[in-house]
Amino acid sequence: MAEPLVTVVLIEDEKHIRRFLRASLEGEGMRTVEASMGREGLAIVATSRPDVVIVDLGLPDMDGIEVIRGLRDWSTVPVIVLSARTREEDKVAALNAGADDYLTKPFGAAELVARIRAQRRRQSGHVISETAKIAFGEVRVDFDARVVERDGHTIHLTPIEYRLLEALARHAGCVLTHRQLLQEVWGPEHAENAHYLRIYMGHLRHKLEHDPAQPVHIVTEMGVGYRLAGVR
Repeated sequence: MAEPLVTVVLIEDEKHIRRFLRASLEGEGMRTVEASMGREGLAIVATSRPDVVIVDLGLPDMDGIEVIRGLRDWSTVPVIVLSARTREEDKVAALNAGADDYLTKPFGAAELVARIRAQRRRQSGHVISETAKIAFGEVRVDFDARVVERDGHTIHLTPIEYRLLEALARHAGCVLTHRQLLQEVWGPEHAENAHYLRIYMGHLRHKLEHDPAQPVHIVTEMGVGYRLAGVR
């Protein structure tokens, strides 16, 4: 039998939810690997090299935010948070830690499957049709090699950060609206979630700008969107 195309690591302490998700995902041809604890989940991700990780925030041994931070120390695997926490500050904290998406309980299996597939599509990246290499300021980007350097040093970008940079680069010098960026990077279901953009643009500026507080390349067009300036 052929191996499933997508492997999902599920870090969730509620057994009935794990059972429900396993049935739902395997019904879609996905392979699931389960963990009921955060540390166990981190070890499983390290050995199974999954395509997507699903994390509950309320784990018995450690908070899901710490699990995400632990993953981001060494992995760019897409992370979807599945949590009963509905406050905006919890969502922002998860995104700041490195999550790529956030789904609140109760949830529909069809929506989760759709979000997993969306992350897989975005993980594949987009083709830069105009040029495979750009430079701005101290930054050099080779889109063919998926390498970003600043002052000759390789800079690690998460999948979301990379897709944002890619979107800006395809339209270098032009303003992309908040809605355009949200739809292109996160999908139409997030077209109104402007706080996603603020968080990740802050991450990009911190990594790529000489002075993140006064950016000269990843420029905010007040009330409209963002623009990549000074590309050569």
